[in-house]
Amino acid sequence: MITIKSAREIEGMRQSGAVLAGVHLGLRDLIKPGLSTWEIETFSRNYIESHGGIASQIGFDGYKYATCVSVNYEVAHGIPRQNLSLKQGDIVKVDMCVELNGYQSDSCWTYAVGEISPARQQLMDVTRQALYRGIDQAVVGNRIGDIGAAIQDFTEGEYGYGDVRELIGHGIQPTIHESPAVPNYGQAGQGLRLREGMTITIEPMITTGTWKIASERVPDDSWEYYVTEDGSDCAQYEHTIAITADGPKILTSQDPLLDAKYL
Repeated sequence: MITIKSAREIEGMRQSGAVLAGVHLGLRDLIKPGLSTWEIETFSRNYIESHGGIASQIGFDGYKYATCVSVNYEVAHGIPRQNLSLKQGDIVKVDMCVELNGYQSDSCWTYAVGEISPARQQLMDVTRQALYRGIDQAVVGNRIGDIGAAIQDFTEGEYGYGDVRELIGHGIQPTIHESPAVPNYGQAGQGLRLREGMTITIEPMITTGTWKIASERVPDDSWEYYVTEDGSDCAQYEHTIAITADGPKILTSQDPLLDAKYL
């Protein structure tokens, strides 16, 4: 079921998104070579809770942590680990959800660890641009396929990257995963028509190789996470979006100047 949100509900989600954005802004300064991914978890959870929020991923489908932390060829759902330290040149994706006063937000960002290679920088830049190309299509009257097509045409068509199929965006609120499904690939003009008041996530996961993924297990743990099938690098960027009569509104913005047209 897809729920249509009121202006009051969207404002509540925006306030939740501001807490989440604050975590990501803090991570920009925190992430550096030698930092363990567990320290990312600790910082993020402490920030969320100290600002009155709840880390919504904890307990969702049995997940135990506030963050998903995935490094290099890891695509998504990597768990924070005390024995995994970031190295110079890595790229790391940090994905999390926040509940504040009953309102949800969801955002992932990719970070460079120190100086990174030009290839990894380009992957990050293109993936972030793909996110905004998808957001531009999130307007009343368009269809879900318009979002995915804009992302796929750019990442696969212009750059020859892989556009992960199995993991996709989704509706959000009142829980962190709601209908509709929002693929990062597709055909323009196809799929569900977007309506004012819908709230969704758009979250391209783009690789330098194949779009196919596989699963791995954390040593001494039963948790499975996703990796690229061919070991290629992956970047991900995600915002929570409201569909409004005035165009798409980013509810998890970290940069009011960059996102001015979407606020």
